[in-house]
Amino acid sequence: MIQVSETAKQKVISLMTEEGFDASKDFVRVGVKSGGCSGLSYELNFDNKKDEADKVFEDNNVRIIVDKKSFLYLVGTVLEYSGGLNGKGFVFNNPNAQRTCGCGESFSL
Repeated sequence: MIQVSETAKQKVISLMTEEGFDASKDFVRVGVKSGGCSGLSYELNFDNKKDEADKVFEDNNVRIIVDKKSFLYLVGTVLEYSGGLNGKGFVFNNPNAQRTCGCGESFSL
């Protein structure tokens, strides 16, 4: 399961609306791909299609979709949003990551 903080929820809904998605029926697709300075990096997109092997979750009124492979790396992750003076944007707090890079956009197990 992936959790969504209140600040991330507000930003997701705002961005989805700006990009023509409907937060009540469309998804935030979260994934993991090879790359980044620590070996694996996060992907975050909006989607309105679900593949058969996708896992779907809903937390804090945000519908999240994850492909089967990425799910293994993301179990227990909390999606947060940091928008202060040093705002990084979306932040993944992943309990499975043993090491993360300085920017927080990649990790290794």
